[in-house]
Amino acid sequence: MPPKRASRTKASASSKDADGQDVVMKGHTPTVAVESAAEESNKTAAADGDITAIVKRSVKRTRELFAEDQENIYSTPTEDQLSQRVKLQSKIHDEYKDIQVLPHPLLVRQKEQLEKKKAKTGSVIAPAPSATAGDVDSGVEKILDTLPKKSSQQSSALVMHKPTIHNPFPDAPGGGTSLVRRPVAKAIRPEWHAPWKLMRVISGHQGWVRSVAVEPGNSWFATGAGDRIIKIWDLASGRLKLSLTGHIGQVRGLAVSPRHPYLFSCGDDKLVKCWDLETNKVIRHYHGHLSGVYALAIHPTLDVLVTSGRDATARVWDMRTKQAVHILSGHTGTVSAVKCQEADPQVITSSMDSTVRLWDLAAGKTMTTLTHHKKSVRAMALHPTEFTFSTASPDNIKQWKCPEGQFMRNFEGPEGVTGGGGIVNAMAVNADNVMFTGADNGAMGFWDWKSGHQFQRLDSLVQPGSLDSEAGIFCAEFDKTGLRLITGEADKTIKIWKEDDQATPDTHPLDWKPSLMRKRY
Repeated sequence: MPPKRASRTKASASSKDADGQDVVMKGHTPTVAVESAAEESNKTAAADGDITAIVKRSVKRTRELFAEDQENIYSTPTEDQLSQRVKLQSKIHDEYKDIQVLPHPLLVRQKEQLEKKKAKTGSVIAPAPSATAGDVDSGVEKILDTLPKKSSQQSSALVMHKPTIHNPFPDAPGGGTSLVRRPVAKAIRPEWHAPWKLMRVISGHQGWVRSVAVEPGNSWFATGAGDRIIKIWDLASGRLKLSLTGHIGQVRGLAVSPRHPYLFSCGDDKLVKCWDLETNKVIRHYHGHLSGVYALAIHPTLDVLVTSGRDATARVWDMRTKQAVHILSGHTGTVSAVKCQEADPQVITSSMDSTVRLWDLAAGKTMTTLTHHKKSVRAMALHPTEFTFSTASPDNIKQWKCPEGQFMRNFEGPEGVTGGGGIVNAMAVNADNVMFTGADNGAMGFWDWKSGHQFQRLDSLVQPGSLDSEAGIFCAEFDKTGLRLITGEADKTIKIWKEDDQATPDTHPLDWKPSLMRKRY
């Protein structure tokens, strides 16, 4: 009987819990049975390779405290991991898509495999929400392949080379894309130009000479000044031919029509006048500007006049009907200069808000806005034969290409733009690729249009009896031959300049030192 009681005691001391594990009852310490049961369970788990069961058993009580998260310990990748993978794949695609060069046969083979796969499947099935990591990767690759590929941009080290119709081997392996070395930057050698010198000084105005215009026949020119008078001078002799009065403010702009016997003028009195040169009288007025009118230009082929001023607008007028065709608004500052040409853009304006706008004349809207300048743009010049123009601000001079307004180069001299911190008020360019700039401190610069090199710099001399501070240039224009330069200055005089006939490349060699400077926009 005693042996039976012992066996009953052992049976009652050890029982099974719900998980099938040995649990020791209170008041009894069968340590041998517990240890043997734990060893057996560990062996069973190790045999089955169930490491998860071992880990869960060791952290049983901790798992009971955090029961809400125990199901997510060994779950599938979260959405954050998937998004990170997609982000990494997209970055790799953007970084290396332009240099992944595959042989031509391999590209053909891949294309055939894709076509066969499409023919078998018929349609693309959207992946289930619980997709695996491999499915996500394949989906990402498909998405990246369907993205629109951007055109390769020129890099500072390697550029994309695409075969053109002139490629003799377009079907050669690897002929689709290749890596080529970027061409070495070379400084453009400027053309030699003869230096310019003063030819004649003309006096007659009682105020600053603010505007000048040359007649298309190249026989006379007109000037307007702060004395509210328009004077017409003989170009060959420099003698006064006629004086026109009518403005009540200084005359800011002048233009002579190439197809009509008309002279147009504008000034600070908000007036735009049309003068008949056969009767020397005003025949039309163009009313509409709310403030002073600073510049005007005549369209070369249309009967259209464009004016601009302090009201931050440029107005397009019909010469005959005096009606405003368009009001070109968009500038936020004074429109200092306006130019017209036959091809698009037919109207170009520069403003003191440091922008240059190219306008669509038919629609009356802005085509392009150039914001490269950082200071007010006060002068502008169109090349007479090329499809280019230039603009000037106190800090630099820039050259542009029509019709999109593509930046070409900066004009830089050894002493800066003006040499003394002056503001460029006047610009002019002739057919010989000589560009002139005049500043309010009397600094004169002569530039080579092709290279942007300043081949001559002068300081204007004031008229005897004037102050040195009156050495300022407000307007400039070449005559129709390009051999004479007419400038209007602050000492109330008109100066005519010409090239030195005795100068040669030997007597006046080109002072040019090539340098590869950082390209600035």
